[in-house]
Amino acid sequence: MFKRQILATAALVGSVALGGLVHADEGMWVFNNLPYSRLKEKYQFAPTKAWEAKLQGASVRFNSGGSGSFVSPDGLVMTNHHVAADTLQKISTKEHDYYKSGFHAKTRAEEVAAPDLELNVLVGIEDVTAKVTGAVGEGLNDAEANVARRKAMIAIEKDSLAKTGFRSDVVTLYQGGQYVLHTYKKYTDVRLVFAPEFDIAFFGGDPDNFEYPRYDLDVTFVRAYENGKPAKPAHYLDWSTNGSKEGDLIFVAGHPGRTSRLNTVNHLEYLRGTGFPFLLELLRAREAHLVSYGKLSDEQSRESKEDLFGIQNSRKARDGGYKGLLDADLMGRKASAEKALRSRVGGDRKKDAMYGRAWDKIAEAQRTAASLILPFNLLERGQLIDSQLYATARTLVRLAEEKAKPNADRLREYSDGGLESLEQALFSPAPIYPEYEKAKLTHSLTFWSKKLGDKHPLISQVLQGKPPEVVAAELMNGSKLADVAERKKLAQGGREAIASSNDTMIKLAKLLDADARAVRKQREDGVESIESAQYALIAKAIFEDQGDSAYPDATFTLRLAYGTVKPYTQDGKMIPSYTKIGGAFTHADAHGNSPPYELPPSWHAAKKSGKLNLDTPLNFVSTADIIGGNSGSPVVDREGKVVGLIFDGNIQSLVLDFAYDDKEARAVSVDSRAIVEALKSVYGADALVKELTTR
Repeated sequence: MFKRQILATAALVGSVALGGLVHADEGMWVFNNLPYSRLKEKYQFAPTKAWEAKLQGASVRFNSGGSGSFVSPDGLVMTNHHVAADTLQKISTKEHDYYKSGFHAKTRAEEVAAPDLELNVLVGIEDVTAKVTGAVGEGLNDAEANVARRKAMIAIEKDSLAKTGFRSDVVTLYQGGQYVLHTYKKYTDVRLVFAPEFDIAFFGGDPDNFEYPRYDLDVTFVRAYENGKPAKPAHYLDWSTNGSKEGDLIFVAGHPGRTSRLNTVNHLEYLRGTGFPFLLELLRAREAHLVSYGKLSDEQSRESKEDLFGIQNSRKARDGGYKGLLDADLMGRKASAEKALRSRVGGDRKKDAMYGRAWDKIAEAQRTAASLILPFNLLERGQLIDSQLYATARTLVRLAEEKAKPNADRLREYSDGGLESLEQALFSPAPIYPEYEKAKLTHSLTFWSKKLGDKHPLISQVLQGKPPEVVAAELMNGSKLADVAERKKLAQGGREAIASSNDTMIKLAKLLDADARAVRKQREDGVESIESAQYALIAKAIFEDQGDSAYPDATFTLRLAYGTVKPYTQDGKMIPSYTKIGGAFTHADAHGNSPPYELPPSWHAAKKSGKLNLDTPLNFVSTADIIGGNSGSPVVDREGKVVGLIFDGNIQSLVLDFAYDDKEARAVSVDSRAIVEALKSVYGADALVKELTTR
């Protein structure tokens, strides 16, 4: 299942990943530059402006990491169960585990508010490249230029927010080749409407994750509200009761997270040799700990289950990407494409002077990245202190410090344009479980002390000669940050309140913040600023070489992908395009009807009653170009009607981080027909079916 990946790898121009023009159904296209000629030439389809506007306006981004879409005129939003799982976890209690047992609001009065969920709908796209690059004066080095661009972006965002009232984000495309201002209509009153049981939403569990055939009803519905009433979105998608068929052209509108398709070979070698091994070791250790913790009791399993799912999902996704980097053929094609482009650049004296050194400078930046990976991840990414309370404390410490500065001089995440969203998350009333927090913190301190040794300066500074479990207990027992009122008091008190606070987590955040800021600046100056400047030059070289037919990198912003419903061959065996509801029962029987292959009692009851149509298509695959972040994206047909819901990719799709391939890689979707059939025949959600299908 695709969620946003937690490794921040560079994301660059995609269409020249292997040195040629875009082929097959490749592309994560921005809505102001759709591939009209390709669609017309290959599929005889020409999207109208009304079609585009409807699909863009109905598409929704979840701040929890994922996508969705408006599917009714009354603010109903469809997404995946695993995208909404964060909300399900937060509204659950020991007595009512909605994450496990599901949820169905039969009336709107029964819809439950999500504590900190924010939905974004893209309403405006403006090219601000000239404003951003124009702020860079002559003679600045890469680090100084990076600061100038950041200040310009912050100013643009602040001005846009003041003028429009909409969330305003300047997005970097082509890794610095273009800057675009995105404005979003924001919904913060969001309420849960329907979620199935975990056992059918994630049927097959981790063993079947990123596999196919699949048999999952990975769907959830929430509703956006405005002024206490259901929102009336400008656009929403109609529902197809007929679904799709093999060979049909389909479209996916969603928010792919990150791709690395134009990374230089040196950059990929850094990821292969340093970045991915570092992350995978950490993920595997955390996964093992969470599995053990969840076995202690049903309640501890409930508290940690969503985190465990996220870790397992990331681990399996990164494993797949890592295998791609170890593939000699893939890396060989990357090397050949890079060599060919550099040869063309080098053959032109003017281009060589402009762009020729870019690859070597990026190689230098990767050496710096390798030297900083440990302190940057431990300090700035907070991996040494695995605690929600610590993350909250550091946000409060930095909020007090940054708000005292002029807007343009702040860390970008604390600028005026993003403060409202930041504070919504900071003051979330979602529950925090003390014993779970203590267990995570003990594990992270133990893991790093064993790996680095007690004499490591950072470990010594935090532990002060005490066992990790003692330090974890002291930190938890001395903090009041689980109380929202305490967080608000500290935030309102600013620097003075932070300086005088005796909260143990605040004191730890203050102790580590100077070093964290220092390593952040080292990485910004020695890695990110160089990558930004040099990848922008490579992008320009590509534009001159190919024209503007290249689609930009994935940046968790709205994109359109397309493809066809299509089977594939794996190990000599044909894998069909569709699975059926009846196949879920067969699959369960084949695995002894035991977890994670245990269907919920509601499904067995529906089958026994004869209500459930076992021939209904349940999941299907397509060649659409998707990646983490696309979870919850609607799949629509030529008419713009919903025929499915993206929830995963097969194992072969994990290489799409680095290069598109449609030989075996497939996007996996829930069929629109299965969603309606389950709502009607399993859950008796007739009102919801009517809202989806009646216009």
